[in-house]
Amino acid sequence: MTSSLLRPRGRTRALATARAASAGWTVTGSTAPTRILDRRHPLVTALARRIETPTAPGATDGPAGQLAALRRAHRLIATAVRPVYSVQDERPASKVLRLGRGSCSQRLAVLEAVARAAGVPTRVRGLLVDGAFWYPRFPRLHQLVPDRILLAWPEFHLPGLSPPDHPTAPWLPVSELFGGLDELGERPGGGFTNSGAETLFEALARTAVDWDGATRCPATGPGSTCDLSAYVRADLGHFDARDDLFARHGQALCGPARLLAEPVLGHWRAGA
Repeated sequence: MTSSLLRPRGRTRALATARAASAGWTVTGSTAPTRILDRRHPLVTALARRIETPTAPGATDGPAGQLAALRRAHRLIATAVRPVYSVQDERPASKVLRLGRGSCSQRLAVLEAVARAAGVPTRVRGLLVDGAFWYPRFPRLHQLVPDRILLAWPEFHLPGLSPPDHPTAPWLPVSELFGGLDELGERPGGGFTNSGAETLFEALARTAVDWDGATRCPATGPGSTCDLSAYVRADLGHFDARDDLFARHGQALCGPARLLAEPVLGHWRAGA
């Protein structure tokens, strides 16, 4: 069993309650800086400049150019920020870059901050994911894994996306940053197993990461699947910024647990 003792008390919501509370919200996304997405920080703006292509004027204009720039940002972050099991989901993107290490959630926040610095509005979808999804990472420590993890899943506003190709247009989920889910699911290698050296952040560039159960891919080993919908306990809807999501629903761990775990997990390389 996973642990519910580590979760913030009274913060998580059931699916029906969350949907009722978010009914009528207008989630337009934004390029505004937030405490987590501190897009004006010099470290973030420097990374944003690296995804530009000054030798090709206008290359980052339009959805195709913006998409290419976001892919470059993803690759740069994957190289510059080593994956660890940090539990401080509200850590500012600039600090993640300064430390040169971060969890998948923190690295996704850096990608969002860079996107906003480049003029691309972002928002997040809140998902409560079953703690069992992380069992392969902690085979002997199941009891210490929270029973549910709050995941902030980014989306990028790219006007001009083709609705037939992108049903959620003009919003592009980070799952489709490197292609449609069907296309990614057909690539060799199977789905994401949440084990070994590959993390969820890296997996986005290789395979389909499908939280809605709309994709299948050939399995190549135990747990190798593209359809991760069985792990989703609740869909909390969309939020203009991950700051709003965490303010409303809390983080995966309560404050004392984060304080105790961060010195160890914040340096523990993912997959090690």
